[in-house]
Amino acid sequence: MTNKEVLITQSVAILCDGNNIERSIHEQSKSTNTMVNFDTLIPKLLNGRGLNRLIYFREGQNISSKLAERLHEMYYGSVVPCHKSADIPLSIKATQLSSKVDTIIIIGDSDYLDLVTHLKSEGVRIEIAAVQETTAKALIEEADHFHPITQEDWFSYTAPKSGPRRGRHFE
Repeated sequence: MTNKEVLITQSVAILCDGNNIERSIHEQSKSTNTMVNFDTLIPKLLNGRGLNRLIYFREGQNISSKLAERLHEMYYGSVVPCHKSADIPLSIKATQLSSKVDTIIIIGDSDYLDLVTHLKSEGVRIEIAAVQETTAKALIEEADHFHPITQEDWFSYTAPKSGPRRGRHFE
């Protein structure tokens, strides 16, 4: 008997509730200077499958242009600013994509339990990626697969110090 390699051609959409994952990582790391390392996390989540979409939903005005540029350059991803919570925009996008992809990976929390149940009833494979310690057991159990986001999937940075102003000095 010979082993034949199986070609997986699943298309995957990754939808990230940015505020939620940032809060969870900050809580676990005890630092607000800790962020998701998408260069580590995305290949791990895809595991050889094709990336159809990567959308990072972020509430608030302080959206890093570096993050938006990096997600676009590396993954053709986008950052979507949300007026309040990302829950409704992420849920709408997931519903829109459900007929276009095989799998949707939601990086989020138990707010998405009803969405996961609905999407699964539509025949979409639903995976959850989250910090296990801050994720509801019901969400983990409802998903087709759970990807724990661990310390290996984040990085810490040092905030720039405010120092003397540079440039010309006029007396």
